[in-house]
Amino acid sequence: MPDSGPLRFFRSVRVRLLVIALLPMLVLFPVMLGGAMLRWSNKMDNLLIVKVNSDLTIADQYLQHLLENSVEQLDALARSVAFEEALGSVALDAFIAAQKARLGLDFLYLTDGGTLPRGFAPGNWPVIRDALSGRSRSAIDILGPDQLEALSEGMAERATIRLVPTRAAMPTERKTEDRGMIIHSAAPVTMPDGSRRALVGGVLLNRNLDFIDTINALVYRERSLPEGSQGTATLFLDDVRISTNVRLFENLRALGTRVSAEVRQRVLGDGATWLDRAFVVNDWYISAYQPISDSKGNNVGMLYVGFLEAPFQRQKTNTVAALSLIFLFVAGISVPIFLRWAGRIFRPLEGMTQTITEVEAGNLDARNRQQGESGEIAQVARHLDGLLDALQERDRQLRDWGESLEQKVEERTRDLQEANSKLERATERLIMSEKLAAVGEITAGVAHEINNPIAVIQGNLDVARDLLKKDAKKVETEFRLIDDQIYRIGVIVSKLLQFARPAEYSGAANLIVPAEIARDCLVLTRQQIEKARIETRTDFTSTRTVLMERTELQQVIVNLILNAVHAMPEGGSLALSVLDQSGNVVIRIEDTGSGIPPETLKRIFDPFFTTKQAQGTGLGLSISQQLIGRAGGRISASSEPGKGSRFDIILPMAGNS
Repeated sequence: MPDSGPLRFFRSVRVRLLVIALLPMLVLFPVMLGGAMLRWSNKMDNLLIVKVNSDLTIADQYLQHLLENSVEQLDALARSVAFEEALGSVALDAFIAAQKARLGLDFLYLTDGGTLPRGFAPGNWPVIRDALSGRSRSAIDILGPDQLEALSEGMAERATIRLVPTRAAMPTERKTEDRGMIIHSAAPVTMPDGSRRALVGGVLLNRNLDFIDTINALVYRERSLPEGSQGTATLFLDDVRISTNVRLFENLRALGTRVSAEVRQRVLGDGATWLDRAFVVNDWYISAYQPISDSKGNNVGMLYVGFLEAPFQRQKTNTVAALSLIFLFVAGISVPIFLRWAGRIFRPLEGMTQTITEVEAGNLDARNRQQGESGEIAQVARHLDGLLDALQERDRQLRDWGESLEQKVEERTRDLQEANSKLERATERLIMSEKLAAVGEITAGVAHEINNPIAVIQGNLDVARDLLKKDAKKVETEFRLIDDQIYRIGVIVSKLLQFARPAEYSGAANLIVPAEIARDCLVLTRQQIEKARIETRTDFTSTRTVLMERTELQQVIVNLILNAVHAMPEGGSLALSVLDQSGNVVIRIEDTGSGIPPETLKRIFDPFFTTKQAQGTGLGLSISQQLIGRAGGRISASSEPGKGSRFDIILPMAGNS
């Protein structure tokens, strides 16, 4: 059937050559350009993260420098000759007050670790305890309003910051932050009488704008960021900004605003460093947060540095737009050139297509006539003309041969008739073979159908023996005859199966559906389950197959079901499930029986171990484990005394059902 108009158009040489010419420019190059721009964008984002991480390192080093400088100043003061001369004199308080002003401290006092007159207990702080033991130390600590006021009058009021509702922050009922974050330093002092005291001083970091502006000036020097970007630094107490150069409005710093709940959980909750973009007050920043720990090792605050993301995003957008415009400009110039070159190729090819079409219509005299052209395509056209000449000559010869072939066809027809009769005889033999194969299939089906009722008869016969007990001896002869006949039927069925399915008796494993086996096992054990007044629940969602002998798996499941029935003499619930799990089929038997003690659970798969005394041999679970292991699987058991047990038969999947 000839192609329709649109289909012929898309299969034409012209369209294909145009696609070949334009594909690199209009498809491949944009994809490569997009991939390169995406890779560049990711590299740019990574560089921004690396920069803000280095900025955070500088800020942290400055904070550590302040801590070290604070304790060094106190240690130098404690060891100075002037301080030693002031010790024990009435001028000690005046001397300490003068040194407090000189060092720019918010508080400075000498203590033996006892309670100060205002109720502050210095001995509760690790920094002071270390100084009393002879080691200078400086750390960040958090003081309550009463403690701040006890150290320096008016410091609690200076520390108090009103909380400002902040987008994405963790909800809180607090209206103010009245605690204070301080640089807490202490140096040991030896008194004239040989006793040890501590010289303690500190600086309040709440509203300490000089501190945060110094960090910002160190980290974000002039021309360290592109035009339009802005570097910021912040000190947090918990999640509240207590010192920052982030602006809430043009001239109003964002003191009292809070960090987002996501950052708070990551930094304060998990104790990790945040290196990513984050929403800061009213805009997105490339941000770095790290936790600040106090002298007791608790995360009490955060140190933050970051810069506006928007200028970098604009630069990336401008770069992408510029590259796109350049691509469009280059494509606008190059595509017409490519189309012109392609035209020089597809026009001669279309001429050859037209010539072939005329020849197919019966005009054997049609030719390309590419005499004055040069190049590979012109050579192909001349070769085609030569082929058409040869084709015309061959057509004449074929007509001559046609007459002689008719005679040969008659001779071959007689040979074919003879071969056909032979084929009919072979077909009859093949049909007979197919009938024999069908008989074998039917025989196998009948044999399998007989096996099921025989198993039920045998099971019910055993139940009858159990029910009759001593009275069973009265009909022992009849029972033996039934057993003999069942065995005879089983032998006949086995022979039928060996005839119908010889491969199944050659040692090869069977491909079976465990859900079907489990459902049959419930039928076989229904008498015992109903007799014990046990409720059953099933879940046969799996349809996968496993590679195992059907009777072996049936033996294992029946054994586990009967064990569960024996564990529930007063009745209960039995759950039988077949599930798909991580490339395995899991057959799960759960009961609500008496359970298995832990010391017994360890030994249940040992040969000859039993808890049924004279009722069992102790081989059931051991043999079951061996059968499942031979199939490449395993049995796991779990139990809780008084609540029940669970057994999982785990077999590898052999394929989809």
